[in-house]
Amino acid sequence: MKPDSKLSSVLHVLLHMAHSGRPLTSEQLAVFLNTNPVVVRRTLAGLRTLGYVDSAKGHGGGWTLSCDLASVTLRDVYDAVGAPTVFAMGNRVEAPQCLVEQAVNHALDDALQAAEALLLARFAEITLADLSADFDRRFALVKAQGGTCTEVRHDQ
Repeated sequence: MKPDSKLSSVLHVLLHMAHSGRPLTSEQLAVFLNTNPVVVRRTLAGLRTLGYVDSAKGHGGGWTLSCDLASVTLRDVYDAVGAPTVFAMGNRVEAPQCLVEQAVNHALDDALQAAEALLLARFAEITLADLSADFDRRFALVKAQGGTCTEVRHDQ
């Protein structure tokens, strides 16, 4: 089963938008994700409805952030992209009357629910500003070491 990377992808394009200094088209954002511009437009349309991004048509148009990075958490973005399933594991349900299956499912449910609650609580503590600052530190370190980044900041 392929992991769901929608949250990671959306965070990726949001950081590119945060550091671009200019609007980015769906085509430009699609290149960063190796996907189709239609997928980018469809995904960002939901974020636009929530006020996280905005778009403008025409020459010089494209997608921009319309939120304060410090006020949007990973949990906010996770919810905005439809709260994808956190774990691929699940319970057997072939014999719900089986007492062994019930015991196993109860233990798994408790553990998975606790792990998911912990993860989502941590997501609520991390803002887009935190991700942006981490990127800035990494970029400065690579630059100071004379290296190059595989993805260059748009404002450089």
